[in-house]
Amino acid sequence: MDRDRLLAGVHAGETRAVARAISLVEDGAAEGAGLLAGLDRERIEHALVVGITGPPGAGKSTLTGALAARFRRDGERVGIVAVDPSSPLTGGAILGDRIRMMAHALDAGVLLRSMASRGQVGGLCGAAGGAVRIMAAAGCGVVLLESVGIGQTEMGVTAMADLSVLVLAPGFGDDIQAMKAGILEVVDLIVVNKADLAGADRLLLDLSGLFADPDQRERRLCATRATDGDGVDALAERIRTLARSMREDGRLRRRRRDALARETLDRAVEMVRKHLARKLITNPPVTDEPALAAVELLAGEGIETTP
Repeated sequence: MDRDRLLAGVHAGETRAVARAISLVEDGAAEGAGLLAGLDRERIEHALVVGITGPPGAGKSTLTGALAARFRRDGERVGIVAVDPSSPLTGGAILGDRIRMMAHALDAGVLLRSMASRGQVGGLCGAAGGAVRIMAAAGCGVVLLESVGIGQTEMGVTAMADLSVLVLAPGFGDDIQAMKAGILEVVDLIVVNKADLAGADRLLLDLSGLFADPDQRERRLCATRATDGDGVDALAERIRTLARSMREDGRLRRRRRDALARETLDRAVEMVRKHLARKLITNPPVTDEPALAAVELLAGEGIETTP
């Protein structure tokens, strides 16, 4: 399929065209970069990208599916980009998020793509940003970006998304003090999921102590039970309200500018890393000191640095 036909298919919202376009970007093909440049910028500007992160077991995938259903009831076409951890040996992933979201499999209004992290830190993968823009160009008014769920320092999703949601569950209360210096400082909304379980009230109380302003606590902290949808409507409304506020005061534009710079740097580093890895295979270091070897390797590429 040539570029123009593929772009036309994406803009028409055709599922197969979207899948093909994302695969080209994920594989690092030159056609993928050209395809991204031809996407409908107005649709991308209109779409809202919501990042969902948090520790394993907090119910991120279930909540993502519940939010997708809620936005679908509003008439939105919804995209879901779910990143799973990769095998350190094969680079592949189980992609279990696709299994957990089978409820949307027959809904043409939901575009779902599971992606492997491929060793990238930060909870995402190098092609996640491209996948998000492709889904937005395909008519998705909301794109949910679910990260790997590797722990408390997973900042990639907060940098790429328009706004981010941290999902916790009972049992994480003892970690709140440690998390203050990490992701709790940068997320926009905090959700206590599985709110019917023992310990949920204690966790909510601990999290409430993070906010001196009661109004801010009301806006940023909520409880859900994603398995039956309890609290999901309220969460969706808070997401909508926050997005409107961010558009009005310019925060959304600034975040997208910063996200573009971050993604550009990540993609450049990924490309350089692959290039240097190939060079090291054919030209092994002549010194056993890694810092000096790295300087020599970069110098050979015309990049000046210090060990």
